[in-house]
Amino acid sequence: MASLRAPTVAGTFYPSDPVALGHMLAGFTATDGAAARPYKAIIAPHAGYPYSGPIAGTAYAAIRHLAPQIRRVVLLGPTHRFGFHGIAAPSEDGLVTPLGVVPVDRPALDSVMALPGLQVLDAAFAGEHALEVHLPFLQHVLGEFAVVPLLVGSTAPQLVAAVLERLWGGPETLIVVSSDLSHYQPYDAARQTDLGTSQAIEALQGDRLSGERACGFLPIAGLLLRAAALDLRVTTLDLRTSGDTSGERSQVVGYGAYGFEEAASARLSDEHRQCLLDAARQGLAHAAATGEALTVTPEDYPLPLRALRASFVTLTQAGQLRGCIGTILPGSPLVADVVQNAFRAAMHDPRFGAITREEVGRTDISVSILSHPRPMAITGTADLLAQLRPHVDGLILLDGSHQSLFLPSVWEMLPDPALFVAHLKQKAGLPPHHDSANLQAFRFTTETFPNAPK
Repeated sequence: MASLRAPTVAGTFYPSDPVALGHMLAGFTATDGAAARPYKAIIAPHAGYPYSGPIAGTAYAAIRHLAPQIRRVVLLGPTHRFGFHGIAAPSEDGLVTPLGVVPVDRPALDSVMALPGLQVLDAAFAGEHALEVHLPFLQHVLGEFAVVPLLVGSTAPQLVAAVLERLWGGPETLIVVSSDLSHYQPYDAARQTDLGTSQAIEALQGDRLSGERACGFLPIAGLLLRAAALDLRVTTLDLRTSGDTSGERSQVVGYGAYGFEEAASARLSDEHRQCLLDAARQGLAHAAATGEALTVTPEDYPLPLRALRASFVTLTQAGQLRGCIGTILPGSPLVADVVQNAFRAAMHDPRFGAITREEVGRTDISVSILSHPRPMAITGTADLLAQLRPHVDGLILLDGSHQSLFLPSVWEMLPDPALFVAHLKQKAGLPPHHDSANLQAFRFTTETFPNAPK
């Protein structure tokens, strides 16, 4: 290699002795693999290992099983010491840690350097820890790989998204964004701030982020733009503060770990699915007994069930629909949204009367978790039919005051795209062959899972 960049925070942020470092990393990434998913991207913190190491370890443990396929890591983070505009890359060909040298993927870097705002700027990397602290984690869980190291200065998230689009690649490429969350708030205040930040990340709402919420808010916002374009689901894997890891709670720093995967194939664990279905059934029974919605405390449920998600709850009896209501956009923690929709499906579906206590025991419940609706660029119905993916897409149609939605499960009854769209138009109060320049379509995917009556 022509040139190497030596580590600057080895011995301070993390051990400089490779044996001690290896032992520490093994402890941070010890897991039963329950959170392992085919994550394309992760967000993880970058503070000193005694403070943020356990939270970063949660993210890296979740992608360790992907090591045989990952050959390149695109690593982005904020700059803490050197102010500049745009995005900076180093001139070196390798980055050194106590565990060895990580080669820089120079061809990949060269492929984005022509973008406006990209520059080689070694001064930005001098003394900077935001990227360096991730390299030992990556070496520990992946083994051999090349890195594309990028520091994000003052710039628009759209530039970050453009860089990611060029470097996205396939399963051989992992995207890592480095960021801590809130800084130096009292423990309880930090937890509330960080919860709001996590919910914004889960909902792909990068415009809700700021430097007060996350020092890496710009690379995060850029990643969220890319996630929205590709229909990815974000899952919070860990959310703690330095008060949880160090014990000092008067002023803490927040840390979060997040995984990004394709929404069409995303799934909760079997345990979390059952927990959500149990909550929906409790909500159904409570609605039938009292006529009111069951109140749940999201903090009593695991992190994935507290994520901001939109959901539908479908009730059936002997295979026949008994109620189906949901939300289109995420606005509540998933478990609260599901329980509320179970109540609405049981009591307020205008096609049916309120469900009775006697019906509860013979009612099946199905929960669908929706991805974020994405607009389809269509010129009319023929164009819409050409773009639809049968048995994959859920569809929302809008035309003036007319609106309707079909879940992907409706494809089982209407497998022909033309019939699928015609019936959806009728549901919206439009003629089945209606076409106009005002017709708008949004597609989404779902994770759907059923529960038999008890």
